[in-house]
Amino acid sequence: MQITLKLYAHLGDLLPANSKQNKAEIEVPESISLNELIDRFQIPRPMAHLVLVNGLFVCDRDRDQPFALKPKDAVAIWPPVAGG
Repeated sequence: MQITLKLYAHLGDLLPANSKQNKAEIEVPESISLNELIDRFQIPRPMAHLVLVNGLFVCDRDRDQPFALKPKDAVAIWPPVAGG
């Protein structure tokens, strides 16, 4: 099925070459977990600090569960933010 993957900050460099505006339309199996998606794009898990599915936060402990992603869902991932 096709979903939208959005990677922010320096994680955007891990998207496929044809990506625009930090997002890509990708094909994934229906039973994929969020950590499997994170691993597929070689995002170090500690760098997947904030993960949202259709704008709803998914905590670390729930990311190994087979997630009920649906076609056209949007998964957005942010790295940890540092600042002063």
